[in-house]
Amino acid sequence: MRKIRKKSFADLVLENKQALLKDTEALERIEARLEEKHVRKAE
Repeated sequence: MRKIRKKSFADLVLENKQALLKDTEALERIEARLEEKHVRKAE
C-alpha cells in the first residue's frame, strides 16, 4: 500500500482559489472588504 502524500501548501492554495472562483458570493464579500480597506487608507 502506497503512503498517501500530504498535500503541499501550494496545492491547498490552488484548491482554495478554484473553490473561491466558483463561489461568487464569497468573492464579492472579499472585494467589498478590500475596497473598504483601500478607502480607509486613502483618507
